[in-house]
Amino acid sequence: MLTGLRNLLLAAVAGVGLNLAFPDTGWWYLAPASVAVLWWTLERATAWGGFALGWVYGTAFMLPHLWWANVAVGLVPWIALSAAEGLAWALVGAAWAHVRRSGMLDTHRWALAPVFALLWVASEQLRSMLPFGGFPWGRLGYAMIDTPVARLAWAGGVPLVSLVTVLAGALVGLAWEAARTRRAVTATIAPVLALGLLAAGYVVPLDGQAQAGTLRVAAIQGNVPDRGLDSFDQAREVTQNHLAETVRMAESAESAPDLVVWPENAADIDPRVDAATQEAVDQAIAATGVPLLLGTVDYTPPDGRYNTMLLYGTQGTVLDTYSKQRPAPFAEYVPLRDLARQVTPVVDNVVDMLAGSRAAVVEAPIASLDRAVRIATPICFEVAYDSIVREAVASGAELLIVPTNNATFGRTAESTQQLQMTRIRAIETGRWAIQISTVGVSAVVDPSGRVIDGTDLFTADHMVEKVGLRTELTPAVRLGWFIGWGVLIVPTAIALLAIRRRIAERYDW
Repeated sequence: MLTGLRNLLLAAVAGVGLNLAFPDTGWWYLAPASVAVLWWTLERATAWGGFALGWVYGTAFMLPHLWWANVAVGLVPWIALSAAEGLAWALVGAAWAHVRRSGMLDTHRWALAPVFALLWVASEQLRSMLPFGGFPWGRLGYAMIDTPVARLAWAGGVPLVSLVTVLAGALVGLAWEAARTRRAVTATIAPVLALGLLAAGYVVPLDGQAQAGTLRVAAIQGNVPDRGLDSFDQAREVTQNHLAETVRMAESAESAPDLVVWPENAADIDPRVDAATQEAVDQAIAATGVPLLLGTVDYTPPDGRYNTMLLYGTQGTVLDTYSKQRPAPFAEYVPLRDLARQVTPVVDNVVDMLAGSRAAVVEAPIASLDRAVRIATPICFEVAYDSIVREAVASGAELLIVPTNNATFGRTAESTQQLQMTRIRAIETGRWAIQISTVGVSAVVDPSGRVIDGTDLFTADHMVEKVGLRTELTPAVRLGWFIGWGVLIVPTAIALLAIRRRIAERYDW
């Protein structure tokens, strides 16, 4: 009994420790350490015990990690989301208990750590897909952006970064087990292998050189007051702020940009149906003389709305659009609305957002290059989804721009967590990336994941940077579909084989 309570406490502490590997603390070394502690707590767990330990671990991680959800929508939805996401780690704990108790790896003890890592990454992939399109926030690979391991994203995307990080932690756990049972070789070699894995990214050849010319992009952060959910009660204010910052940029820039970018919701009223907003857009274009990419909300559909990026040409006409493919459940649309209403009446304030059907790309005519440049434009949370970014780059995007609106999350770590994702996408795709937010943080990132320029939260600011355009496809983009499904299917098959073996031993068929 005392051992069980001790393990539950350790699992909770390890889960909280995992959050410290993410912004705004960023103590990345706690990620593999946290995995090692979870491994120790699961050493003798039953399937139900593993389920409980994994759930406590995952929930203890998600509660502080998703604190911004409490700031945005309140206590009950925050706790419900964190507890639901914790079930992903509960499945890891249960599956791991079945694998260990089945004895299938008793003669291959070195295989224990890779199998544990595979089960972990399978759970990340699963919760990135289910339910309601998934929620990939908090994947372990994102925490490692400032380490050599992050460079592995070039080869295998976020799944490979997570896999190697978990494997390093599992090897530390295996070493502790071996030391207690006097297996000196394993106890000595396993930590060395863990350190080697954490340094493995140094062998990856990252290249940030422009392959198709360069582009000067002006990213405008207009800012609004920190009002939480009330940030856009004065819808015209946000547009006027972005216009004002655009004019300041045009007057102070040493060289004229080729493209101006406003973030998600910068034009909170669709300029295509509102004369005053269209006038602000026209003034911005007149001040810069270049195309303008901006975010708005399209309420013309009778059954909902679209979260849309509009690309305006220098004549003030819309040249291209992209509508968000993966609206956030319970935030931008409400599945199971009658049930959700019992949890919080806030859901009745949500007009369901519809899903766009096109790849996340727009084509911008660039006068200095005398051609159109295809740009990937995943909106806000979409940067967390492997397939959306990968599809955009595979379809010819030469640059990655992530427009987002962080105004409702206050001064929490939500925006810096998102910036981690943008940075690792830059490595994964081999593209320059720009995260541009209404209120920050915004940043320009090179293909090695390094931040070239950035802004602070809740300030009016702009960035004008020359970025390289790239056309080469990385292995992660070419093979991402196979990697993603592979790290889901293979460990699932291992877990099912373990369960089958245990059932076969328990019953006389």
